[in-house]
Amino acid sequence: MPIKLSDEVILAAIEGFESQKTQIDNRIAELRQLQNGNRAESAATPQVRTRKRRKFSAAARRRMREAQQRRWAAVRRETAPSGPATTKAPQRKRRLSAAGRKAIIAATKKRWALKRAEAAKK
Repeated sequence: MPIKLSDEVILAAIEGFESQKTQIDNRIAELRQLQNGNRAESAATPQVRTRKRRKFSAAARRRMREAQQRRWAAVRRETAPSGPATTKAPQRKRRLSAAGRKAIIAATKKRWALKRAEAAKK
């Protein structure tokens, strides 16, 4: 059976915990100042840790690159990294005949004429 607490007790507990939190934050700030050679830093600004990057040899980087290429080739369902692609001659570009062009122009003019007529009616 849970214990029923009054609002006053809960507020007092919150205030107590917040005061403890500020005390702990102050002590952490003091320790950071000692650690950083007495450099002044506020407790409000969190300290960002930067990870040192690992150094890989050229051979290791080459192996990683080749492995990544193999993984991508598998994703694309290829067996090996693609070299210069040998494709058949490109198809000729399709051209619009003069009659086709005239038909499109006539249809467009007819459409706009209908649209203007509808606008004039309104």
